[in-house]
Amino acid sequence: MEIKAVPGASKTEIAEVKDGRLRIRIAAAPEDGKANTALLGFLSKTLDCPKRDLQLISGEKSRLKTIALPLERREKLEQLLK
Repeated sequence: MEIKAVPGASKTEIAEVKDGRLRIRIAAAPEDGKANTALLGFLSKTLDCPKRDLQLISGEKSRLKTIALPLERREKLEQLLK
């Protein structure tokens, strides 16, 4: 899944899909991996799956991230976005 993370927001939430990427606002600061941890926690809660099922593939220090998640969770996310 391709994500654009926007750290430092007032609350963590799904913003929109733009340019083929899911844009998520993250309330955590982009320091020491806090925003990445918050992003994975938010996705875990939103998709009702354990954090261990989510993996940050690329973008650890970038706003553009690629996250691996199980197929059934990706389908659930697509349903939430409709």
